Amino acid sequence: MSTPIGDWNDHELKLTDRVSVLVGTDKGKYPSGNSIVVRGSAESMIVDPSVTVVERGGAPITVDVVVNSHAHEDHVAGNGMFAQARVHAHHDDLPGVQSLDGILDVFGFGEETRSEQAVQFVEEYHFTPRPDATGFGDGHVFDLGEVSVEAMHLPGHTRGHSGFLIDGGVFFLSDIDLTGFGPYYGDAWSSLEQFEDSLHKAREVEAEWYVTFHHKGIIEGRAAFTEMIDQFHSVIGRRNGEMLEFMTEPRSLADMVARRFVYRPNVILSFAEKVEQRTAELHLARMLDRGEISEVEPGRYQRT
Repeated sequence: MSTPIGDWNDHELKLTDRVSVLVGTDKGKYPSGNSIVVRGSAESMIVDPSVTVVERGGAPITVDVVVNSHAHEDHVAGNGMFAQARVHAHHDDLPGVQSLDGILDVFGFGEETRSEQAVQFVEEYHFTPRPDATGFGDGHVFDLGEVSVEAMHLPGHTRGHSGFLIDGGVFFLSDIDLTGFGPYYGDAWSSLEQFEDSLHKAREVEAEWYVTFHHKGIIEGRAAFTEMIDQFHSVIGRRNGEMLEFMTEPRSLADMVARRFVYRPNVILSFAEKVEQRTAELHLARMLDRGEISEVEPGRYQRT
């Protein structure tokens, strides 16, 4: 358990008597995010304590339970703030919460960048290993007393990425963030097929409020949500179409990485090339399986 010390004032938005959103810097724009707090009669929970939670000195509640939607640096940033609280993550992402090596494995960082990323995760994202963290599965219910939180496994972004259905009509989508950028599945533990399945699953959820960790924040009403998630989902098809158009001539994986289908050419990020490569690999596998392309010579592909 930890004493409430965070000063949030107007930055905490109340959705119900028991559920609030701690709005991150610049509406939760990366590297910050929008954390969820749930006040039960027996225990209180924070979901995905952001870097802003750290910067503000903690949470406005006494935290008994920390839940991470998945093992990415921005979602586990505040885990070390709540040393006496229990920490939970989906079984499939648990290694990334328990150790620094584990979270580096989630991303797939190789030896050439591993040390640099480790320093960044610790210094900029306050990564604190929680070897005491325990796992949960799809459908697990956290009973906090007069309010419960049900985990929904929504893999694709990572293997264990999960959303949460909270009593009172709140659905936390985590990194199904509904932005124009579209779904992110560019890490070693990402899956294009699983992400699409998760989008179909999430779309069926009926709630009063839908909350994303980044950017969109709080979306009120199902009509607005379904429109946003459909637009978000459509980015996958757009990327696939752009790749197919690019492969009217024989192209290699390196050609696709250089062309960039995720980030604009002027975006400078240390991990951009890795993300482009993983994304292209997943789309190539799909297009080969569907017969949309063929390998016309070793390592070079063309639209059929």
